[in-house]
Amino acid sequence: MIENALGRHVVLVGFMGAGKSRIGREVAERLGRPFLDLDAAIEQRAGVSIPELFATRGERGFRSLEEQAASAALGASEPAVISLGGGAVTSARTRSLLASELVVCIEVDADTAWARVGRSRRPLARNEASFRALHRERAPLYGAVADASATDATGVILAAGGVHHERGGLDRVGELVPGDGPVALLADATVMRLYGGRAVEALGSRGASVHELPVGEPAKTIEVVSRLWSELTLDRGGTVLGLGGGCTTDVAGFVASTYLRGVPWVAVPTTLVGQVDAAIGGKTGIDIAAGKNLVGAFHWPARVILDETLLESLPARETRQGLAELVKTRLLAGARLDARAAAAFKVALCLEDPYDRGRRRLLNLGHTFAHGLEAAADFELPHGEAVALGLLAALRLSGRDTAEVERELAPARVEVDPERAWQALLRDKKRSGGAINLVLLGPDGPIVEQRPAAEVRTALEALIADPALSSAH
Repeated sequence: MIENALGRHVVLVGFMGAGKSRIGREVAERLGRPFLDLDAAIEQRAGVSIPELFATRGERGFRSLEEQAASAALGASEPAVISLGGGAVTSARTRSLLASELVVCIEVDADTAWARVGRSRRPLARNEASFRALHRERAPLYGAVADASATDATGVILAAGGVHHERGGLDRVGELVPGDGPVALLADATVMRLYGGRAVEALGSRGASVHELPVGEPAKTIEVVSRLWSELTLDRGGTVLGLGGGCTTDVAGFVASTYLRGVPWVAVPTTLVGQVDAAIGGKTGIDIAAGKNLVGAFHWPARVILDETLLESLPARETRQGLAELVKTRLLAGARLDARAAAAFKVALCLEDPYDRGRRRLLNLGHTFAHGLEAAADFELPHGEAVALGLLAALRLSGRDTAEVERELAPARVEVDPERAWQALLRDKKRSGGAINLVLLGPDGPIVEQRPAAEVRTALEALIADPALSSAH
């Protein structure tokens, strides 16, 4: 049922010429994990090249060495990124060991593979006809051991986070929800009207029960959660499915984390905010009067299904909410990213720091201010609009240009009580003496830095409109 690489190796399999070593190195760097190329490890251990091993020991002798090396690598306790040779999966022993790891097949067609490595020093890449026959022969083995397939590092990272990216994925949700037990579908009235019927039909014999949530932040209350606890009839083999925006997936994940002391859940985000941020990484939670997301749990979804077709019905204002998270990720990455790459950026940080004790905190850029404003507005201020304002404050405190945020997000100051916003901000991020921890942008990238409380409060109040001035207009 585990569909992510938390505490597990990410293992790349695939045919010769697929680019496993190159992709593996990039994935390891982005996940902050060690990288092991099994072929290179075998050569180092043997003291000779693989072509020489084939020449002196034959393929059978080489496969024996390969199986031993794979067993040692897969048995290491520290989660790593491991690239296997093209023929490693022919070993039954190796295939059995792979069942405990997160395995991604790097896809390559025979034409491309031959163009890259044909007639090279590789022992099995010297005759084109036999090379193509071997490609056909091994394809079923790769499919049998792989949890996912990819063609680049971003795809591998998404798979490592349990994220499945597919247009039309909602229509295959019955296949994509892991396991075979019953499913409890959670969605608000708007999403239920748009997509609930398709989801129930796609779940088919999974026996979906349907549970309607309030729209938006009102869903994230203990009263709604208590009702859901009473309504659910799942056993431990069942799955909670959150279909909707970030509020729905927050509630679905929190309910799943607490019902029967924890059952699996799947997120199908229907908003851009959800697809690039909210549904990824296992943070679940609800709001209380003192602040946003102050009650929750880390409970990673068994799978996140990103279906871009679900974004086509979004109104323009809702699309802008997601754009705020996308701009935030671009600022953190120092590069322009599309939604898929932004989702992978978050996955990588969350896998490296699953419980938010280190680098994952960087994802809070602008959010300390945003959460204070949201609480002061009784959660009627849309999250993306609050984040846009929070990014302004963070950039100003970082001494950075705010033009991109102003151009793309056009943040407008909000009318809330400054004291309420300040007290909520203090609850959202604990102060250290007279200073407050903030995510800012340093000269070499994002950092966590303490700033004096007075400076932070001034930055917060610059985001708040003066009601007297507003009424004068």
